[in-house]
Amino acid sequence: MFGKIYYTVVVFLFGLVVGSFDNVAIYRIPEKKSLWAPRSFCPACGVTIAWYDNIPILSFFILGRRCRHCGAPISWRYPLVEALSGILFAAVFARVGFQWTAMLLPYLFMVTVLIIVSAIDLKLQIIPNKVMYPAIPAALAAMGAVSLARGDHRVIVDSLVGAAAVSVPWGLAALIYPRGFGMGDAKLAAFTGAILGWRAEVVGFFIGVALGALVGIALMLAGKKGRKSRIPFGPFLAAGALIALFWGQAIWDFYVGLM
Repeated sequence: MFGKIYYTVVVFLFGLVVGSFDNVAIYRIPEKKSLWAPRSFCPACGVTIAWYDNIPILSFFILGRRCRHCGAPISWRYPLVEALSGILFAAVFARVGFQWTAMLLPYLFMVTVLIIVSAIDLKLQIIPNKVMYPAIPAALAAMGAVSLARGDHRVIVDSLVGAAAVSVPWGLAALIYPRGFGMGDAKLAAFTGAILGWRAEVVGFFIGVALGALVGIALMLAGKKGRKSRIPFGPFLAAGALIALFWGQAIWDFYVGLM
């Protein structure tokens, strides 16, 4: 029991560090800047951030939400992304454990990509190809490795079907009616489907659609959006995928049982 708690804390701390990288990606990818160089810097004054000012979550509060050098305010996005990454990493570990033939690494990879693309989509209403083009083949390769490790070809078959189950019809709809459907959302669905498999992907997709509809209606009732306003759908797809990661099979079984 103590060992499980210890490793969960370690994975949580690792998730905080990855969350710090997520923040770098969220800022630099839309700006077309390198993810690897230069070191982290203040966007306001350009001064390189010292390691002791770059400790996930803690530095944000120690610095009083301001850059040590120029006093520019630091966005709440930084600690929130780091905390979300840490919590989700710990939750995934609690779900699957350390078995190397299990889904720990693919799921952690999915969490990381979903955090990055959701934050970018919320801010700019785009799901960047720079993330999705390498992420989709990487997801398929990861599932291929899991399939080989388990000696079960059904894993990769499920992955391939999952990658196509939602993304293909969504992509066709985007080609026919680009103002109503985003091709980036289709790519995101291909990525999540490759890791979740087709059953969980379908569950996650419908949950994402339901969440998006509920939020859209709430925003219209509050007068924040109109009927023709665009709402980024990526975060809702991501939320649906995360729900499906933890409870997708149970939801699928419940639905099938009703039939």
